[in-house]
Amino acid sequence: MLPTLQLRALGAVPWMALAIFGLWAVSLLLSAGIAVMLFRGYRSSPENRNGAVLLLAVGILLLTTVPEFLRVGIPTATSIGAVGRSVIVSGFELLGLGSILWAIYGGGEG
Repeated sequence: MLPTLQLRALGAVPWMALAIFGLWAVSLLLSAGIAVMLFRGYRSSPENRNGAVLLLAVGILLLTTVPEFLRVGIPTATSIGAVGRSVIVSGFELLGLGSILWAIYGGGEG
């Protein structure tokens, strides 16, 4: 017999918790998919390989995918508080924005 999945929504109705989880999963899949497409484009055209596309892919991952995993993973796996979690997540978001800006303004050429 298969185990059943139990869902507890504290302070919200269960359908709202499922909707939030669904939107979270879609945002992760979209950001990872965009990064994979950029990386494939970078690898498939050696004549146009300049690093900017790769920086853009890394920036998208650092801006969206990594922070979303950290928002869930840090409180689950560690005892770091909300302030520490916010600092860590914001740091990765800033790294992502910096990478995207570097890609846009020519840091990836070469």
